[in-house]
Amino acid sequence: MKYQTIDDLDLDGQRVIVRADLNVPVVDGNISDTTRLQRLIPTIEKLSEKGARIIILSHFGRPDGKPNPEMSLHGVSDLLSKMIGKRIIFSEKCLGSQAEAIVNSLASSEIALLENLRFHKGEEANDPSFASALANLGDFYVNDAFSVCHRAHASTSLLAELLPNAAGPQVENEVHNLNSIFEGNDGSVAAIVGGSKISTKIQILESLICKVNVLIVGGGMANTFLYAKGFDVGESIFEPDLKELALKILLKAGDQGCKVIIPSDAVVAQNLQRNDKVEELAVDSIPSGKMILDIGSKTINEIIHSLEACKTVVWNGPLGAFETKPFNKGTDHIAKAISDLTQSNSIISVAGGGETLSALSSANAIENFSYVSAAGGAFLEWLEGKKLPGLEVLEKRKI
Repeated sequence: MKYQTIDDLDLDGQRVIVRADLNVPVVDGNISDTTRLQRLIPTIEKLSEKGARIIILSHFGRPDGKPNPEMSLHGVSDLLSKMIGKRIIFSEKCLGSQAEAIVNSLASSEIALLENLRFHKGEEANDPSFASALANLGDFYVNDAFSVCHRAHASTSLLAELLPNAAGPQVENEVHNLNSIFEGNDGSVAAIVGGSKISTKIQILESLICKVNVLIVGGGMANTFLYAKGFDVGESIFEPDLKELALKILLKAGDQGCKVIIPSDAVVAQNLQRNDKVEELAVDSIPSGKMILDIGSKTINEIIHSLEACKTVVWNGPLGAFETKPFNKGTDHIAKAISDLTQSNSIISVAGGGETLSALSSANAIENFSYVSAAGGAFLEWLEGKKLPGLEVLEKRKI
């Protein structure tokens, strides 16, 4: 670690601002996934053991810089309090006299959660005055939200410059596990990249072909590679204007010694709604009126065979339209294979990205992966090789 951690700091009686990510999904007014809350609990417990006065900051949704009752953190605060078994004092403001009174009234090991940071335009604008006002509420700053480290916002960037800072346990864990993909391995690394469009993952693909031995491409973006190689992809989703880019990526991969696997066969149908006539065909036999909606059995076997020869695999993006059966087969089979290889200690497996987590959950494989990142955008930008503002500022070690 290049950063200070909670263990490096004497926090007894100190006001510790914790930048958390409590941006949990809500369905019909109820929190549908508590993963981010569960992962924050050990951090709160550790700070409590050290006698810190804990002040939790977070965003929730996209309120566009103004208060929105539907995006209040009040309900999140109540649920987190129940989960941790301790009282959490909620402040209806994240700044001002109410927030100051609550923060300053905290005793050692007590917890406050302040209202949604994005109710203020200064948060996303990375406004110095907003960051300064937040800094006045604390004595130390801990970033425990890797998932927002790619954002140069007031609470993730400027605030860390104004107070002695440290990386929280979740950030430590994310950095350690992500770095382990490419560091200290024997060179046999595979990357699975899926999703609908190459255009959204150009930098990921270009970065990975210089770092991995095998690049497995699936989902809609694989159709663009097939088109670039001269195959008729029928009515499938693809990006014809990116033909030359796809060929360039394949050429560069060859120069780098990176094997690229694209589908050799596919599962096709007229569309997702009219899938009563599903066929599995070689990619040189796709009918003009059909869509590629999943990888075929030969491709599944080729991918699994390649993974069995690797020591590490990183996965971002599904390999087909997994939400609709039977087009979940490819993603499910690969997820199960990686799960089994991980359980037998044959590989280290790391996955990240919202769609990927949904796909792995649907395949009942998520629990068996070595590490699953809760981050979305930050995980993707890390794969792209970008510097993350929220991490860079922690390296400055303001003591």
